[in-house]
Amino acid sequence: MVSSRKTTSADEEVAEVGKVVVEINETMNDAGARGFLRKGDVAQVCLRVMCMAASVTALSFMVTAREASTVSIYGFQLPVNSKWSFADSYEYLVGVSAAVVAHSLLQLLINVSRLLRKSPLIPSRNHAWLTYAGDQVFAYAMMSAGSAASGVSNLNRTGIRHTALPDFCKPLHIFCDHVAISIACTFLSCLLLAMSAIQNVIWLSNN
Repeated sequence: MVSSRKTTSADEEVAEVGKVVVEINETMNDAGARGFLRKGDVAQVCLRVMCMAASVTALSFMVTAREASTVSIYGFQLPVNSKWSFADSYEYLVGVSAAVVAHSLLQLLINVSRLLRKSPLIPSRNHAWLTYAGDQVFAYAMMSAGSAASGVSNLNRTGIRHTALPDFCKPLHIFCDHVAISIACTFLSCLLLAMSAIQNVIWLSNN
């Protein structure tokens, strides 16, 4: 009888120790998951900051793209003046970049406020879908704006074949450099928006 009671008591102690170990493991797993989520939140904020910086750079370089010079056509020196507002595609890029700056700033303020309150950046699936849709729309808009502006910039650099129109980027190199930097930042902003959308897809697939 004494031996049986000792065995039962030992079994109960082993069971209790097992429960404690399971609870500790669950606690560590939850902490690890929360830590992973916090890293994901920080990555999302970093993406917003970089996207806003790229969009602001694209916008600022485009609106400051202007230059006056002279160009030689058939031996005649003619004055040329170039400004971003002379091309519809450049105006489109400025408009889209300004919209992306506003979108990124709004999302950044929301994310920072949630981080300060130690609440999740994505509180619900509806919020994730809404953010995903916005990022997708603006990513495609930036892609189209960059592509349209690239066509005009390529024409400025190569001129028109079988005509006397020269490479306008030689006398207007400052203007063309500003436009090139703006277009590069436009495509970079598009990439960052796409990465943000992918993060939302990952969150939706896990929740």
